[in-house]
Amino acid sequence: MRSTSHTSLVNVLGVVYLHSKTAEGGDLYLTRHAEPHQEHLDIRNWYEDSWFTEHRVKLLGTSSVYRVPTRPVEGTSLDLVVKHNRVGEDVPLNTHTLEEFMSAEFNSPWEEFALVMEMNDKQVGQRLQYIKVQRPLAIYVPPERMQAWQSGRSRSKINRIRARHPGVDLDILKQYKLVYEWIRGKNLIELFEHIRLDLPDIVHHLKDLQKKALADLDRKGYIMADMKPEHVIIEEEDCERIEAMGKDDGARAAAEQVEAVYSLLNAGKYSVIDYELLFRTPEHEDRVKASRRHSYLDDMRDRLNPTPLPPHLARTEIFGVPYIFGRAESTGGRMWVVGRNARLFDYFLPERWRKTPSLSLSDTNEVFYTVTKDNIHLVWKTSRVGEMPGAGEFGPDEILKIKRYGFNSPFEEFALSQRLNELGIPAVYVRAIYMTGSLKVEISADPRKYQTHKDLADVDGEPVLDVQHNYITIRGYYNGPDEWVAQAEGALLTPVDLVKAVRRKVIAEERSAAFRSRVIERLRDAGYDGTLLKANDLLIALDAEGRIMNDRSGQPMVIISNFEILWKTGTAS
Repeated sequence: MRSTSHTSLVNVLGVVYLHSKTAEGGDLYLTRHAEPHQEHLDIRNWYEDSWFTEHRVKLLGTSSVYRVPTRPVEGTSLDLVVKHNRVGEDVPLNTHTLEEFMSAEFNSPWEEFALVMEMNDKQVGQRLQYIKVQRPLAIYVPPERMQAWQSGRSRSKINRIRARHPGVDLDILKQYKLVYEWIRGKNLIELFEHIRLDLPDIVHHLKDLQKKALADLDRKGYIMADMKPEHVIIEEEDCERIEAMGKDDGARAAAEQVEAVYSLLNAGKYSVIDYELLFRTPEHEDRVKASRRHSYLDDMRDRLNPTPLPPHLARTEIFGVPYIFGRAESTGGRMWVVGRNARLFDYFLPERWRKTPSLSLSDTNEVFYTVTKDNIHLVWKTSRVGEMPGAGEFGPDEILKIKRYGFNSPFEEFALSQRLNELGIPAVYVRAIYMTGSLKVEISADPRKYQTHKDLADVDGEPVLDVQHNYITIRGYYNGPDEWVAQAEGALLTPVDLVKAVRRKVIAEERSAAFRSRVIERLRDAGYDGTLLKANDLLIALDAEGRIMNDRSGQPMVIISNFEILWKTGTAS
């Protein structure tokens, strides 16, 4: 029995889900842990009104959390924990255990699952390997929309979450049901009910064990702002053993039981549950960023080496440039990442860079420098494909030339960058092309590129250049050759365009003009027209002492950073 229709793989905050629309119009997102249980997790097998109401058991706590068995599938049932996500709601004061968490906010469903999957995967940077978690199975978004007064959510809180993770879909008027696998066992309070101790002694041990679990979490790199003894789970087999030890009366049996509980926690044989107020520690956040940046540099160096391909990504080649292609599900956009290394794809998802603090690099174009959430330095630029040049930036003769050839498409730009580097003409490294999910407001004034690209379809049959969408090109912030940067231990190089180099008195105006002339001449000899390149389209790289990096011939290396007004002429000498 299936209540879902078309399915697709989506990636949200680094977690891959199998997404399907239910027959009722809701959305079901299954994690990789749910793969063996897809039939059990069909919503009619656990969330159908009469079944859920009759079989659910409310668990202790301040939120709506239930244990519910699924309908039997092939003779077996699966115990689930179903929890209403409280994103955007006020955090009750009684859940705060420490004053420093008074500003804590509930995780969104996507944040919560991403953190739990991260803890469970024991990713690089975690200082403690143990601490088990519940397996996150599914996020279910029912089709019904609430009234604003019913949601209990603050729009400002929702906006803050959207600012942390731009583009991640979060509807203030929809409910989000988180589904976890039930852990067979008891929490600390339930377990101590079987230990014959006076109440003050029980309270003392519970506080002590809670502190132990908190300390372990901190060593691992996480904070749980509302940690309670109820959140520490001892597995069923260990509980039965400890309870059996208490069959003998007397203080000695109770002491042995308590010692056994402490031994289990010291050995890491316990699980923690309830992750709506789970966060990384600041130190671990820094470690994650550093680890991801280090991995990124290695992967970028090896970008042309094929890696195993996840099912939600595909390989393609456009104008001789290899790409990893996939969808940016958080925004409904599409993305092409240069190379054959599939691990690079997630670094360029729009939620990693689109809303991070940025610095404008141009007075006339949308060109921005930013440091992503993974501490990666990038430059992104809105493509002008399909536009006509405006007055002021170009002279009359230059405008005529642009009208003759047209602004290059992002795919033409990337092919140019690759070819120039192959020819030994330094060009900035291009990284990814992002097609926005939203539709363009303006109509393209120059349709020629869309016509010349009309036969270029991607692996899903869609045109790679769609007149209805905007395109953003992402390139590296040039601080040295990729191979060198991955190995560098000290300070990297700093890029400076020729206009800023003159302004800062790094070079004289005459030298800047000579650099530009030399680049244009090299391009002409290679069969390209680069006469429209401006001084701010060309970079030099400076070391820590302010010296200009030289090329292999001993001449200052001048790097091309703009490919939208470069055209092949076929007149190479």
